[in-house]
Amino acid sequence: MVTYSLKQSAEGQWNVCRSGASLFSHLQLPAAIRLAREVARDEHLRSGRSVCVEMPGTESTIRLAQFASSAPFLGRAA
Repeated sequence: MVTYSLKQSAEGQWNVCRSGASLFSHLQLPAAIRLAREVARDEHLRSGRSVCVEMPGTESTIRLAQFASSAPFLGRAA
C-alpha cells in the first residue's frame, strides 16, 4: 500500500509527504487534506494500487482516505 502522510512543520504549516519526502509544503490544513486526497486518488486510478492518506493524531494515526486495490486477492486460503 502506498501511503501519503500529512506532517506539520515547526511554523504550523502542513506538508504532504510520500516515503518521507515532502511533495507539497507550506499549506493550510484543509488545503493539505484536499491535495493529499486528490494525489492519492489520482495515483490509485492510474496504478490500480491501494493508496491511503494518513495524518498523525494525538494518540494514534488518523486515516483520512483509503483507495482499495481493484486487483483480486491471490493469496492462499487459511
